[in-house]
Amino acid sequence: MNVDQYLSILGLLILGVLFAAGSLVASSKLAPHKRPTDAKLAPYECGIVPEVEPPQRFPVRFYLVAMIFIIFDIEVVFMYPFAVVFRQLGAFGLVEILVFSVTVFGALLFLVSEGALTWGPVKHLVPGMPSRTSSSTILRIGADPDQAA
Repeated sequence: MNVDQYLSILGLLILGVLFAAGSLVASSKLAPHKRPTDAKLAPYECGIVPEVEPPQRFPVRFYLVAMIFIIFDIEVVFMYPFAVVFRQLGAFGLVEILVFSVTVFGALLFLVSEGALTWGPVKHLVPGMPSRTSSSTILRIGADPDQAA
């Protein structure tokens, strides 16, 4: 095995680590250490002082729904080429697309378990009437229960 082939990859890895470490050190040494004033912390938009508070953040569920859309959008993009050449791929292609589909379905199950499709507080249903039986139905209609027998 010729190790000389991997020297360039090792050199690039070392260069990347040195660059990342150098960037972190330089930003910590060159960054100002003063606390910003209230004027600098205030939002600035064309010199106009804001009169209202900024809107609330979107709930996390919004982003989870967006992730579901992206996941299934990507799945559809990969399904088209498979549908075009599925006969040429044979069993290998079928197994690969099944593995991909199971992975995507697993991601959907994860997002649903995290509450991606539940909006608002949980609603608990309270029964409005007692359980329905034949005698309660007869009473509700107004017939005499003794006549029904």
